[in-house]
Amino acid sequence: MVTKPNAILFDLDGTLLETAKDLGNALNHVLETMQRPLVSYEEYRNIASNGSKGMLELGFGDELKSLDFEDLRQQFFTHYENNICVDTVFFEGIETLLNELNQKSIPWGIVTNKPEYLTLKLVEFFPLLKECNVIISGDSLPERKPHPKPLLYAQEQLKIQFPNTWYVGDAQRDIEAAHAANMTSVVAEYGYLPSIQESHKWLADIHIQHPLDLLAFL
Repeated sequence: MVTKPNAILFDLDGTLLETAKDLGNALNHVLETMQRPLVSYEEYRNIASNGSKGMLELGFGDELKSLDFEDLRQQFFTHYENNICVDTVFFEGIETLLNELNQKSIPWGIVTNKPEYLTLKLVEFFPLLKECNVIISGDSLPERKPHPKPLLYAQEQLKIQFPNTWYVGDAQRDIEAAHAANMTSVVAEYGYLPSIQESHKWLADIHIQHPLDLLAFL
């Protein structure tokens, strides 16, 4: 039995926002410039949480080892930054969930491994996300998830006297970070998971198949 939260932190890509298509567009732009075959949404969707490295590894395979990775990575990020919210949308139910948290006066925030300049640029397109209480990005601190420090630092910023914080994410590193931070861990199974079966090996406290499933625990 889990205790109801007095704060909830969320991962961004694959948890709050469906960003895979814009990340895939950036990958395919790089592949096109290198005259390589493009990758479909079905192929890259569940790789999207692994960032530029995971996406480029998918697109180039073993050939990546013989190429200038940093140059390709920069091409990827440049295209993504310039086209950061073409196909990105909220996952169905997220807006209702966040509005419900606001109505219940449950503070919430974002902890992502996405670089800060991209995180803040993306959030500008979604006014509801700007209502969050804290945003910690992948370069806000020296440590990144799965290290617990970003989650703990975000919790500190919420200034809750006796915090009982939940962390919701769609990657193994999210669950590992939540465990290390002594927070209730929630797997967003609608996100960019390798498989539902694989996610059960992470030993999360709660599994949700849809964002609104979280409301049942509140």
